[in-house]
Amino acid sequence: MIFAVQGNFAYSFILGVLAAVNPCGFVLLPTYLIFFLGTREEIDATATDRIRRALVVSSGVSVGFLGVFLVVGVISRLFTQWIEVNAKYASLLIGVILLIAGLRMIAGWTPKFAMPQFAGSQNKSFRAMAIYGVAYAVASIGCTIGFLTTAVFGSIALHGFISGVISILLYGLGMALLVTGLTVSLAFAKTGLVTLIKNRLHIIERLGAIFVSLTGFYLISYWYAAISENSSNRFVSKTEHYQTKVASFLQQQGAIPLAIALCSLVGVAIFLGSQKRVKAK
Repeated sequence: MIFAVQGNFAYSFILGVLAAVNPCGFVLLPTYLIFFLGTREEIDATATDRIRRALVVSSGVSVGFLGVFLVVGVISRLFTQWIEVNAKYASLLIGVILLIAGLRMIAGWTPKFAMPQFAGSQNKSFRAMAIYGVAYAVASIGCTIGFLTTAVFGSIALHGFISGVISILLYGLGMALLVTGLTVSLAFAKTGLVTLIKNRLHIIERLGAIFVSLTGFYLISYWYAAISENSSNRFVSKTEHYQTKVASFLQQQGAIPLAIALCSLVGVAIFLGSQKRVKAK
């Protein structure tokens, strides 16, 4: 019984990690990272400031993503079929919005909210990224709600309420650690690339706009194919091929090695991000 519960916990953690790279919202992750890389506000910041900002924005994405999934997960106990049937229409709408926003950005428009531009205070950054996390979650629900309800919430029925709560927390931890780990890694890399980025920021910003457009196009193509039951789109098939490779790689690493690696990376970032405040005291 104990081994079964432990196995379920590990499975919940892996499902959380895979939730960040699910086929429905897979392209939203690199889009988010590209924006973080090209932030003008951070070019002249110190390494400590970049790491601290990475922790703020990644926690915003995680909170938005997990907030949606926890609410939908609870509601889906009664309305699972309805959510699975109608989530694709909401995801299709998000794709349309992202495509329009991306095309406008290519034409020179700069969004002031909901996209990770990090304008203003850290509180604004957190709120904007939380909204991005909500969009990320809505776009992903169609591919992940089944795993969340059957594997994670199903733990409550199989092993009791406490076991179910732990499984839910581990699911959230898996997703949050992967997103935070990638963001923090980019913050570390950005410190070494700051000169290159500073001289070519307009290229990175244009690349970010292209990624937003492609993300919108992918979501429209993916969910249009799902709605029309037509799976012949080559762009979607190619992206799903890469998504499968990434997901398989993460699964092969195992829950414990992944948890140790991601926790260590985030732990180092938290330590370094707190150094400035400690010295100030």
